[in-house]
Amino acid sequence: MPARAEARAGREAVVGRAAMRASSWLAAGRTLGILGWTLWIALANLRTLLRGKGVSPRVSLAWHGRVARICGLDIRVHGRPVTERAVLYVSNHASYLDIIALSTTLPCCFVSKAEVNDWPVFGWLARQQRTVFIERRARRAGEQLDILKQRLEDGDHMVVFPEGTSTDGARVLPFKSSLFEAARANSHESDMHRGDTVAIQPVSIAYSRLDGMPMGRAFRPLFTWYGDMDLGPHLWTMLGLGRVGIDLVFHEPVRLSDFESRKHLADHCWRAVSDGLSGALRGRPGDSLNRTPGE
Repeated sequence: MPARAEARAGREAVVGRAAMRASSWLAAGRTLGILGWTLWIALANLRTLLRGKGVSPRVSLAWHGRVARICGLDIRVHGRPVTERAVLYVSNHASYLDIIALSTTLPCCFVSKAEVNDWPVFGWLARQQRTVFIERRARRAGEQLDILKQRLEDGDHMVVFPEGTSTDGARVLPFKSSLFEAARANSHESDMHRGDTVAIQPVSIAYSRLDGMPMGRAFRPLFTWYGDMDLGPHLWTMLGLGRVGIDLVFHEPVRLSDFESRKHLADHCWRAVSDGLSGALRGRPGDSLNRTPGE
């Protein structure tokens, strides 16, 4: 058996044994807790929900904060998130838990692929958080980019996952640069340069601990969701396990105008996020905050 296939088989065996030990009682209790909390929030904000414009950042922070506690997420923040002005957060993507971890910490909205809008439950939740849905068809790219630009002009805090897909949480795929265009200066010379007012902040998300102990690579797929994993069984297993530690590393914000092109900006953000992920997985999430990305 090739070494890569053997390593994969070994990880799958570890994950399988851990999944068998997941507590169905804990998963059921957490599920009921999330459903009950969601129902309470929905009833308390029924008038807003009926208008179909999504809930306020305050409500979103409250909902995600309680859900994070119910799910047993131990979220630790390193660095200083930009929240006082319009910002485009640029993050790696490893799991549906990324949404909860970031939304517990930030008054943010997300940019997501259009397919998520049609997902049961998750699509509805995404719409309540005022998600911008992006289609892959090139003919609508300009229109959708204009929507994202307008949201930033309105002062929103937007999160993009420029890898374009989720990963196993051990690496960062190359960043696509197209969505960075949203931070470009507007065409009105009399206005303040948007490249100077919209912050672009790289963020590293690392799944690094399980019940307070360092999480090895073999156990990480219990919490990261990628490839052809089935969402339902993965979610149920995750809810039946212990307390997962998530590190959020907020790197120094930059501006589009600091770089020759959006490709150079994307490369800079990729290096920052990669360094942050690597340091967090080694148990040293603050290391990357004290050096230039790529050093």
